[in-house]
Amino acid sequence: MKTKLILLSFVTLVFAMYALAAHGAVEPPQYRQAREQARGQARDQRYDNRYNHNRSYPVRGYVSPALPRGYVNVRYRGSPYYYYRGSWYRPYGPRYIVARPPFGIGIAYLPPFYTTVWFGGVPYYYADDTYYMWRPERREYVVTQPPAGEGQVRDRGAGSDEIFVYPKNGQSEERQSTDRYECHSWAVEKTGFDPTRPNGNVGDDEIDSKRADYRRAEGACLEARGYSVK
Repeated sequence: MKTKLILLSFVTLVFAMYALAAHGAVEPPQYRQAREQARGQARDQRYDNRYNHNRSYPVRGYVSPALPRGYVNVRYRGSPYYYYRGSWYRPYGPRYIVARPPFGIGIAYLPPFYTTVWFGGVPYYYADDTYYMWRPERREYVVTQPPAGEGQVRDRGAGSDEIFVYPKNGQSEERQSTDRYECHSWAVEKTGFDPTRPNGNVGDDEIDSKRADYRRAEGACLEARGYSVK
């Protein structure tokens, strides 16, 4: 009986709120604040649909009072930058501004979502209007100039080298970066196919078979280290 009374009271309260809103009653401050905050967040986001990337990012020039939790500190030519899930920030007085990363700055791992775009047989990794190239000598994905020409986004079933890796054991992003690099290197050594090089560094008649060998080898290595690979 008590539960029914509580439920009835709740329903009555909801109808009363709708009735007050319909008659132009003053909106409670906490509701108005939440609604305005949601609108502000929507204005501060941009939708990137280039290459069917289809992800939202903070607008360049947006000033945030604090950095997002989980950011990575990156210094480039003596200047501090902060990286979080594909977006880059710089200090802006006591706050932080969303900025375009300089060409040449590098990060050890790609954002959670990226699109592999091929230009003349060379893979570039795209996210938030930024192109990255893998630089094995630096063990980093380096921000690079937008490549000339028209890029090609390959369907996964048509020979994409992109795989999706999920850490089953809660591995940190730095641990994931190390594991992915080491498994990549091992797969290259085992198969002779290197997806960071034009045409995988193999002959035209070997690309499809060697790519499949490489993906199997890399996937087996990552699974052995506690990852789910798709």
